[in-house]
Amino acid sequence: MVTIRKISDIAGYNSATLYNYFENLDHLIAVASLKYLKSYADNLINYTKKSKNSYDKYLRIWECFCYYSFQNPVLYHKIFFEEFGNNLNVALREYYAIFPDELTPDDDIDLKNMLLQYNIYDRTAQSLEKCVKDGYLNQNDIDKVSELSLLIYEGMLDRIISKMWKGTLKEATERTIYYISKSIEAYKIND
Repeated sequence: MVTIRKISDIAGYNSATLYNYFENLDHLIAVASLKYLKSYADNLINYTKKSKNSYDKYLRIWECFCYYSFQNPVLYHKIFFEEFGNNLNVALREYYAIFPDELTPDDDIDLKNMLLQYNIYDRTAQSLEKCVKDGYLNQNDIDKVSELSLLIYEGMLDRIISKMWKGTLKEATERTIYYISKSIEAYKIND
C-alpha cells in the first residue's frame, strides 16, 4: 500500500514537507502518474497527422488512446473513470498551464483543446466538435456519440483488466475502433 509516510521516507523528507507540495496522497500519485500519459500525448500528433478528415481524426485519437491505455489498463481506468482522476485532471491542467508546448509538438489547436478538457467525457465531446463543424454530425448528437464511444472503450478496458479479453492488445484496439466507428455511423449525416 502506498502512503505519504512511505513516499516521504524514500524521498528523504518528512511527510509534512510533502504536504507543502501536494494536497493529499491522491494528488501526489496523480502528479507521479503524468509520466504514463506523456507517451500518449506525445504520439497523438503522429496518429492524427495523416487523418483524411475530422471523422477519421476522431477514430485515430481513439486508436492512440486505446494503444497506450490498454498497455496499462488499471492505471488508465483509475485515472479516467475513478475518483482519483479528479486529482489527475487538476495536475494535468496545472502541468500544461506551466508547459503548454508539452501538449502537442505541433500547432493542432483541436488536440490542445481536447487535452485541456477537465475529464474524459468532456475530452471525447470536444474531439467531436470538428465533426459537427465539418457536417458529419449534428450538434445535438455529440453527447450520445460521446457516451457510446466511452461505453465501448470502458467495456473493452474492463475486459482487459478482468482478463476476460483473450486476444492481443492490438486486436482489442482494432475491435474497439471498429465498434466506435459503427456506433458513429448511426448518427453520421454525410460522408
